[in-house]
Amino acid sequence: MSDVTRILDAVRQGDAQAAEELLPLVYDELRRLATSKMANEPPGQTLQATALVHEAWLKLVGRENPEWNDRTHFFNAAAEAMRRILVDNARRKRSARHGGGLARADLAEVELPLPMRDDELLALDEALERLHAFDARAADLTKLCFFVGLTQEQAAQELGISLRSAERLWAFARAFLAREIEASNRPP
Repeated sequence: MSDVTRILDAVRQGDAQAAEELLPLVYDELRRLATSKMANEPPGQTLQATALVHEAWLKLVGRENPEWNDRTHFFNAAAEAMRRILVDNARRKRSARHGGGLARADLAEVELPLPMRDDELLALDEALERLHAFDARAADLTKLCFFVGLTQEQAAQELGISLRSAERLWAFARAFLAREIEASNRPP
């Protein structure tokens, strides 16, 4: 049993000190994953990787009696927390009070392509919810690869599946999400 799994078990049993022991063990990995995710965000992003890790951490340990079965379950929960934070941030920026549909442009960086606009992120989130209802494992794989930045091999290891299964799930998830996003963009 790894140190992380042992500490997660202690957290699940209500040991408040265990959460303090957990952060140093997982912080560097969470920070690395958040940094890779934030690198794909558009320029001018106000949310930094460190803040993303801290907000995700507060969501993870801030609730009463968190129940993570193991390291994989914990990192899936971290991926979900990071996804929710980024989606909530996109929704907030899209609201009329925060500029609505107006695009912010920094003239020094005009030639840089934007990896994903807020409306695209929201469409992805809605499609991901539908994917989760259809195939939860494919949705989990997508969250780990897209929102946390894991490779298919790393995600397969975290989910306890073979690389080949991860590749099949990833191909299915991409096709499913593309179809759902395209359908949501068609006029009624």
